Amino acid sequence: MRVYRVEKEVLVAVCDSDLVGNVYSSGEFRIEVKEDFYGKEEVGEEEVKGALQKATIANITGEKAVKLAIKLGIVDKENVLKIGDCWHAQMVTL
Repeated sequence: MRVYRVEKEVLVAVCDSDLVGNVYSSGEFRIEVKEDFYGKEEVGEEEVKGALQKATIANITGEKAVKLAIKLGIVDKENVLKIGDCWHAQMVTL
């Protein structure tokens, strides 16, 4: 997980750790799970929960991470993309 702060925005980039370094594609969609974006720090579920609850923008990749975001009510399950075998969702608060 990695947290970015830009002015009033808090962007949380979180992914399942086993996906880092992989590339997934399906039709017109393609996602590279890069360590330089998602970060090197592996964190526990409680820390991810806290970060996602404070996020104004979130980029969530991987089945475990996306299911946690759904459970927290941050992501609606109907809005989850499956890019190949990779689950992906984004959230923005307005």
